[in-house]
Amino acid sequence: LEEDGMVGDDLMGDAMADGGVEDSSKKSPGAVLWDLTRPLVGPVAKLELLKFDGESDARTAFWHSSAHMLGEALEKLWGCRLTIGPPLKGGFYYDCYMGASGAFREEDYKPVEELVQKIAKQKQKFERLVVTKAEALELFAGNPFKEQIIRTKIPDGTRTTVYKCGDLVDLCRGPHVSHTGKVKAFAATRHSATQWLGDTDNDSLQRMYGISFPDKKMLKVWKENQEKAKARDHRRIAQAQSLIMFHDLSPGSAFWLPHGTRIYNTLINFIKDQYWKRGFTEVITPNIYNLDLWHQSGHAKHYKDAMFCFDVEGQEFAMKPMNCPGHCLMFGGSLRSYKELPIRTADFGVLHRNELSGALSGLTRVRRFQQDDGHIFCREDQVEEEVLGSLEFMKFVYNTFGMTYKLELSTRPKKALGEGELWDRAEAALARAMDAFVGRENWKENPGDGAFYGPKIDIKVMDAMDRVHQCATIQLDFQLPIRFDLKYKTDGKVKGEDWARPVMVHRAMLGSVERMFAVLCEHYGGKWPLWLSPRQVSIIPVHKDWNDYCSKVRDRLYEERFHVDVDLSRATFQKKVRNAQIAQYNFQLVVGENEVNNGTVNIRTRENEVKGEMKVDEMVAMLKKMRDTYEK
Repeated sequence: LEEDGMVGDDLMGDAMADGGVEDSSKKSPGAVLWDLTRPLVGPVAKLELLKFDGESDARTAFWHSSAHMLGEALEKLWGCRLTIGPPLKGGFYYDCYMGASGAFREEDYKPVEELVQKIAKQKQKFERLVVTKAEALELFAGNPFKEQIIRTKIPDGTRTTVYKCGDLVDLCRGPHVSHTGKVKAFAATRHSATQWLGDTDNDSLQRMYGISFPDKKMLKVWKENQEKAKARDHRRIAQAQSLIMFHDLSPGSAFWLPHGTRIYNTLINFIKDQYWKRGFTEVITPNIYNLDLWHQSGHAKHYKDAMFCFDVEGQEFAMKPMNCPGHCLMFGGSLRSYKELPIRTADFGVLHRNELSGALSGLTRVRRFQQDDGHIFCREDQVEEEVLGSLEFMKFVYNTFGMTYKLELSTRPKKALGEGELWDRAEAALARAMDAFVGRENWKENPGDGAFYGPKIDIKVMDAMDRVHQCATIQLDFQLPIRFDLKYKTDGKVKGEDWARPVMVHRAMLGSVERMFAVLCEHYGGKWPLWLSPRQVSIIPVHKDWNDYCSKVRDRLYEERFHVDVDLSRATFQKKVRNAQIAQYNFQLVVGENEVNNGTVNIRTRENEVKGEMKVDEMVAMLKKMRDTYEK
């Protein structure tokens, strides 16, 4: 492979990782994605043909090829300087430099789509070429962005690969589809501004996103799903329901309005209630630490650019981006015995990460957030039981939300730290826990995709639109206990065996509360279940004579901690009912003369289903049962 130009820095790796695209070599160590038209090199133990429908790697290659077609179209239409064009989890984009005043507009989409369709009809072949660094610089002379990539990413004396299709030649590792005719359907989806290499001090670039498919029907279905998703967009719903707001004076940090705060607090209390039942102890840790902590934990080396750092009396401090090092300090602050383990620590501390302004997106990418962060310190022989307990916790949470999930065991990566035998035992413990939880046939292995510090269970949850989200996580960590010299007294009597290192289990059920809020907002389409709803009951008098009775019913519900309002406006009865349904009150309680005389209310749902008259005490009991059992 080295002679064939396959070895060297991955020029697209960073961009693909930012787009959520997994490296196939991690999933299957030793496996190499290969162009279908390229001759095989060396002995081949296994050959697998990948299809667009069933394999993420196939979609990645297909969308990568489509990005080249998009780049060719942009270059022809605007004469712009192309930079990078990676595949994403759901499509692709291409960044280009159009000069200081150049910018895309929505009306540019149609000519781009027409030219890409023309490129597809031409069935241009994707040709792979191996070039030296000098040859690459000559090929891309005049494009300072490509020149910078070549100079900084390709070591002297080595080679790299480029791909040619039509008039476009581009730096690329491949592989690609055989020719552009494989792309039967293409759409430009959106555009934005960005900066070269994500640095605000660099040149401003224009980015155009696209999607493509091997069948026109697939594009039609995709567009229909996009319209559904647009209607469920958490940013639109949050604005319509007055849940959150953002302000330029604190970008990436949500202002939680009263009704949004109700949902936020309910989610946290939902988890806290389970903490009480599942043996977790809550702690509160500082928001600001000396950067020495992050050097000790190893996070400064990898995450410092994403941390808010500042000077305090000549020393560097930072806002915490995660809780685990602080929990290690707490564990190490006392002498520990094997009898104390497991210690299950939970923390809703506020976290800050310095995301680039261009990457901020509603509540899914923010700078200030909280996690239902938990860390379990346990003996090695307790790992299986603790992981199984975490899986049961996860099942309860997502069953309550009405979401399904899939499990994957991500095992030892190439850059794993620690002894191989320890990894083997840990992976076996995770596998046994997953077998006991769902059965061996109901989870799959993800070889080589574990974290460098330990294996993990990837939990992929599906929402009402069958979109996949990764929110919950269960990870083993061997390295932080070593870095912080954590240990506990064993029951061993032999010198050298009287102390041992705990295993650390990182686990979160919601993950970021902000992101889970966004996921649930779109999952429910703004129709919050009663237990989570910020507007549970609207009481509607049919005449002002019954306002006092309505106020008494409101007080009764308020005492039971329901979010309840009385509509005392001058709107018509029909308008009041409609307003309550649009505002997504779960129930409207209609009150007229009969209800006042009978000590009842007349119940309607937000779907305008009339449930009829019910005694106030019975109504309260019904609502309490629905709320306390998380009825959907």
